[in-house]
Amino acid sequence: MKQLTPADEKVLALVGAHLGSLASRDLRVRCADGLEHSADTWAARKRGLTSASSSRWAGSVTKATHEQWALSRRCQMAHIQSLEAGIRTIAYRLSLPVGEKGSKRAPGGYRSKREWHAKSRRLHVLGERLERERADREAGIVHVVRGGKRLARNRHHLLAAELTKAQWRRRWEASRWFLQADGESGKRFGNETIRISPDGEVSIRLPAPLAELANAPHGRYVLAARVCFPHRGQEWADRVEANRAVAYRIHLDTARGRWYLTASWQIPVSQTVPMAAALAHGVVGVDTNADHLAAWRLDVHGNPIGHPRRFLFDLSGTADHRDAQVRHALTRLLNWAKDCGVKAIAVEDLDFGAQKTREKHGGKRRFRQLISGMPTGRLRARLSSMADQTGIAVIAVDPAYTSRWGAQHWQKPLTHDNRKTTRHDAAAVAIGRRAQGHPIRRRTTPPRAHQSDVHGHRTVQAGPGASGREGPRPRIPGPRTRSVPPGRGANAGNQNAQHRSGRSAEHGFWQQDSLPLSP
Repeated sequence: MKQLTPADEKVLALVGAHLGSLASRDLRVRCADGLEHSADTWAARKRGLTSASSSRWAGSVTKATHEQWALSRRCQMAHIQSLEAGIRTIAYRLSLPVGEKGSKRAPGGYRSKREWHAKSRRLHVLGERLERERADREAGIVHVVRGGKRLARNRHHLLAAELTKAQWRRRWEASRWFLQADGESGKRFGNETIRISPDGEVSIRLPAPLAELANAPHGRYVLAARVCFPHRGQEWADRVEANRAVAYRIHLDTARGRWYLTASWQIPVSQTVPMAAALAHGVVGVDTNADHLAAWRLDVHGNPIGHPRRFLFDLSGTADHRDAQVRHALTRLLNWAKDCGVKAIAVEDLDFGAQKTREKHGGKRRFRQLISGMPTGRLRARLSSMADQTGIAVIAVDPAYTSRWGAQHWQKPLTHDNRKTTRHDAAAVAIGRRAQGHPIRRRTTPPRAHQSDVHGHRTVQAGPGASGREGPRPRIPGPRTRSVPPGRGANAGNQNAQHRSGRSAEHGFWQQDSLPLSP
């Protein structure tokens, strides 16, 4: 929101701080209820908040509290599963002898006794943490910090966070404000608490203790600024004019000194497109990487068309910046797919949730950072919601061996003087072919009898009893298919003289007779 007056910013700050204090109090009560929560306790909390705000503000606060508590429970369960996976890995590796090598499917033993001893101590630490987390979950205890745990810890590390005490205090207070309201269908412009007209006028229903700040009838405050939504603005305008529910959130970015207003609404579930109809115009295979999306268009027969495309994104910085980078990369991908005329995008169904623990990849720190930085869940959710608006279907395929088989069967054939095909581009081809139901290999294996001369070696070999089997082959009249470079035919008849260990033993078990001593 631009062109806000100082009075507008003051009112927004007062309303946000007042409702933020109510939200903190309500969250404390909800966490104290734990698993004893019921509809009656919910109603009692809402009645207590209504007298200090309004009925709709109280509903928004209690709903946000329940969502935050449920999110904390899900994160608690994910943490427990991570601890269990780490304990299983450590216990298995401790049971192996020191120095035993692992395989691709299972890790080996620890490299030294010192590491074995350190991991045995860590096993007890993780076991205590797991017992504590399980006890909290059974009791319904969650640990929530309004404003964020990271920002709270930055208070003790201001130099590392590059913040002053005043800057941190302002950011901390702004992150704990509450200025969001759920929509309600049938009401004027789809929201009675934060109302935005089609021409961009914003009015807020003030809480009861701040009613004296109102500049409009019915205890409302109208901002001097007008807002507009560049993204999906027409869709928002259609919902507002039809009085359909729209939820709004107002927040302050203290780093930039700007106020932002976000609108959101529910999108109806679209009809599932049949697989044959989605693949009727080909598919775009997408390989997900830590810093880019590698895509290649395939026709209906599984053949790559045109050149591969790369959509870069940068996952450094804040969470909002990372989310924006992923959204922009997916927007470019969907626009390119729409221009190509395809109706489906194939992606890998990746999930590194149970595979990025340091117990499984303890000695591979950079690899753990790589897979932890890949936004697989966020990318999948974003792509599904954004592709639904463009009419493009998303096909999730099994990620097993797509990179390895793609590089083995497609990287070299698709590389020429004017194009260098990377391993990721070849993986995109493999992903697209798997979505279409085609094999990743470029040609199927012939029958066993066709691979050789009916289960024998294709070339004619001399038997062990044939005389002169180590001699040169007779000269065959006619054009030669291969030319022998100069100086290469001197020892052509002596296989053992060409530094090939065991070469003469390839054709069978035999021993060369000793040379005769007499004629």
